[in-house]
This record gives sequence, C-alpha cells and structure tokens, in this order.
Amino acid sequence: MGLRWALWLTLTLPKILEGETPTPTMQPGFPQLTSFQSDQFQGEWFVLGLAGNIYKKMDRVLLNPFISLFELKNNSHIQVTNSMTRGKHCDAWSYMLIPATKPGQFTVDIKGSRPGADSEEVQVIETDYTKFALMLSSRQTSSQTIIRVSLLGRKWRLPYKTINKFVCLTRAQNLTKNNFVFPDVTDWLTDPSVC
Repeated sequence: MGLRWALWLTLTLPKILEGETPTPTMQPGFPQLTSFQSDQFQGEWFVLGLAGNIYKKMDRVLLNPFISLFELKNNSHIQVTNSMTRGKHCDAWSYMLIPATKPGQFTVDIKGSRPGADSEEVQVIETDYTKFALMLSSRQTSSQTIIRVSLLGRKWRLPYKTINKFVCLTRAQNLTKNNFVFPDVTDWLTDPSVC
C-alpha cells in the first residue's frame, strides 16, 4: 500500500502544486434554465461585474465596466461585440456564441481561431432578460481551466440583491475577493440567506 500511495503522490502532487483549477460548478440555489429566449436576450448589456481565476488586484486598473452588444443572427448564433474605454482609447473585440445542448449554453467561436485552439463554453446561469443576467465562462487551455463570471445589466446600476447573486456565483467557483476586477467587493457583506 505504501508504494502505491507514493506513486499516486508522485503523479498528482505536481498538478496540485501548479494550482490546477477545477471545472466550474453550479451554485445550489440557482435555478436551472429550462428554456432560453435568444430574441429577448439580444441587445445592449452593460458588464457591471467581472471576476475570474486569472484576474488579480492589479488588473483592476486595466479593466473597466464595458458594453456588450448581443445580436441574434439568422442561424440562431449570437454575435457578441464588446467595447471598453481605457483612458482615451476604445478597445473592441467580438466573437460568436453557438448554441449547445442545454438552454442558455454556448460554445465560443472566435473568428480566425486556428484548429486546436482553446475551447470555451459560456452558460447563462440566470436572467430576467430586462434587468440582469449572470454568465459563467469556462475556457480550457493546454495548462489550465480559466473561469470567468460576468454580471450584466440593462442599466448602469443594479440592486444589491442582484450583486449578491453575482458574489454567490463567484464563491461557488472558488473565487476570492482578490479575483474580482469590478465591482470592488472588498467590504461587501453578502446576505447570508442568499448563498
């Protein structure tokens, strides 16, 4: 038994020490989407919350809340165009969401991506289509799984209850306050009944 234990430890310890990230998990208490209305989801959304396992405190000065435009294309794909101001410059980037098997689940298709490029899945966790949406993204690279949680709003302000849901979803992904880019949740006290 001791030899097997040593062999297992030798094979798994390097991965543990590298901080290999687990795949994203759903937070109990979030309803499972039974349907997704792409036509209601399309339009302009403000990205008001962003957290992820690759973000650090220093990224907060580089990234700001930004605008995402979701446009439904004739083949049921959704084109996403993002634009963010950084100082006097405006950065824009876009990609295509291709519907997957579950309602609100998509694979990401980035124009010009080469075969064998990183694969990414996006899941709309919760939305009311008119005020807010919570999205979870998981991108698999050759060395790690990159998790990103986004809070979208139709207006620039959201109620605390919605921000609490965002915080709960990030906690379910094992993200800490240091992984938040915005909003600043340093002193945020989540309602314990929410998560």
